[in-house]
Amino acid sequence: MHVKVEQLPWTAAHEKLLTAFAGDATPDLAQVGNTWLPEMQALGALEPLEPWLARAPALAAADYFDGIWATNAPGGQRVGLPWYVDTRLMFVRRDLLAKAGITEMPRDWTAWRETLARLRQHGMDKPLLLPTNESAPLLALAMQQPGELLRDGGRFGNFSGPGFRAALSFYLERFQRGEAPGVSEVQIGNLWQEFGRGSFAFYLSGPWDIGEFKRRLPPDLANAWITAELPGPTGPGASIAGGASLAMFKRSRHKPEAWALISYLSRPDVQLEFYRLTGDLPARRSAWALPLGAATLAQDRHAAAFHRQLDRVRAAPAVPEWERIEKEMQLAATRAVHGVTDLDTTVRELDARVDGILEKRRWMLDKAKA
Repeated sequence: MHVKVEQLPWTAAHEKLLTAFAGDATPDLAQVGNTWLPEMQALGALEPLEPWLARAPALAAADYFDGIWATNAPGGQRVGLPWYVDTRLMFVRRDLLAKAGITEMPRDWTAWRETLARLRQHGMDKPLLLPTNESAPLLALAMQQPGELLRDGGRFGNFSGPGFRAALSFYLERFQRGEAPGVSEVQIGNLWQEFGRGSFAFYLSGPWDIGEFKRRLPPDLANAWITAELPGPTGPGASIAGGASLAMFKRSRHKPEAWALISYLSRPDVQLEFYRLTGDLPARRSAWALPLGAATLAQDRHAAAFHRQLDRVRAAPAVPEWERIEKEMQLAATRAVHGVTDLDTTVRELDARVDGILEKRRWMLDKAKA
């Protein structure tokens, strides 16, 4: 079997796949962001995978992280198979915590508040970095709350509800108390250099930064930083179910061959090799248990926290409009950080904008019921 691979920058891939669908030029299969699957499924672009999975007992749901597995079945129809996974957690300068007399990672919001306050008492001006141009930190905090971000089957925003209000309140509190600078990532300059200088002790990011910190920090800081799961309101918290999946297109003329490639790329040993080459974390639990040097990936000092966090991830709402909604959430939070709006105004205006985005969805759902 000969495979032709086309490489696309992540920032252009979504638009490229939509254009290919409109022009009847879709590939046989593609790497699809998990938040893109609802849109592709709504268009009818993707091949349902249940019949293929029924003939592949080795690809059992139990070998995947539950929260990630849930992202692949928007509308109850499985159209993707997780390929690699990511989530958000904390990158921590534990040596700076030790200098402040902090011996344990915070496990809940109360302990996190106390840790940040103690770091400031010991001379660290802004111990937490939450870049205002990123939606992921706030979304992760929101995922730790009961309830949903969209209500009535994804017809309306639920940002005025108690769950998101609590998450946004905690998020804004970090800026109001002076624990986080109100800047975007592009205003920081060299993020890794600032982390190495000790400008901040906590940074929320994903697994790609494991390799970046290893490469960019000086050797004498190799043991100074660690990764840790996100604290939650009352204990270890949830985070975002991220990553990408392999999806087959309905218009493919080579479906058996495409499925053979998906099956091969899903093998635990192949996924572990993919991690060695790229740093992208395996989607299958069995890959984490394979030997990687003297231990397993699940025992790696920087990857282990991701392995634990992946057992506590939640999928974003499975609606085609989600990426637009998440961007609105980030913009609304940025205005609140800079004092343009208060908490009540922020959630009220955000619901209004989201309800506008979902207007067509409501019309289509109501028409389908009629």
